[in-house]
Formats: sequence, structure tokens, C-alpha cells
Amino acid sequence: MSGIPLTVLGAERLQAELQRLKSVERPAVINAIAEARAQGDLSENAEYDAARERQGFVEGRINELEGILSNAQIIDPTELDTADGRIVFGATVQIEDLDSGNTLTYQIVGDVEADIRNNLISISSPVARALIGKYEGDVVSVQAPAGLREYEIISIDYK
Repeated sequence: MSGIPLTVLGAERLQAELQRLKSVERPAVINAIAEARAQGDLSENAEYDAARERQGFVEGRINELEGILSNAQIIDPTELDTADGRIVFGATVQIEDLDSGNTLTYQIVGDVEADIRNNLISISSPVARALIGKYEGDVVSVQAPAGLREYEIISIDYK
């Protein structure tokens, strides 16, 4: 089985979330359950039900993060052989939409750390798949829901 690709920063973010869940969220939920139990009848206790539901979410997320991190393949783009200037996993790429002239900047990351609001696109996304292996100045075509889009690669950064 191959590992789950993560950037160094992505792995650090997941590790920080895991630490927060274990040291802050889990104890808070345990206290909330204890307080709700102290109120008596659990069959009609909304606070108890809410605390138990929150506990299920927290424990599920902890298990999910531990699974991801135990199978993670952490890739540092600064340590990859990028001398030839190809786009690789972890690279930050500035592209220009040839139809609209808009300039976009994306970092290619693993599926679990993708967040389009922060310009982090998944390695398995159509745009990232089209960009991997290409060079600055290349034009790539991407089949998007709105139709075929063409992008010119303006710059590549491996930080």
C-alpha cells in the first residue's frame, strides 16, 4: 500500500489538530458528559445527548488523523530533484487563464490537505494532473465542468 502524500506543512497542520483534539477537545467533552450525568435522568437530558454526540465526532476525528499520519508519505518539495524546473508535488504554481487573463496561484498538495479557499489543490484534481511534469511557459488544457480551459504556466516555486 502506498502512503498518503502530504507536504511538510500539511503534516504539521494535521499533527497540531490531533494534539488540540487530544489535549483540549477530548477533556472538555469528558467534563461536559460528567456535568450532564450529574443532572440526573439521562433519558431526557439534551446536554448529555449533545455531549455524547460531540464525543463521537472528536474520537472519530482523532482516529482519522492518526490513520492518516501513520500512513503519511511526507514530501518536502525543497528536497526533490527540481533542477530541470518541472512541476512536482508540493510546488506552488502561478498560471494564467488564457481565456479570461486571470492569474491564479495554487500549491499542489495531497487529497487530505486540499483547501481551494487557501489555494491548495489536490494532486488528483484535473488542474494538478495537467500541471504535473510541465515546465514554466507551457500551456496546459484542462477539462472543467464549464468546458475546456487553457492555462499558461507563469512561474513555479518549490518552497
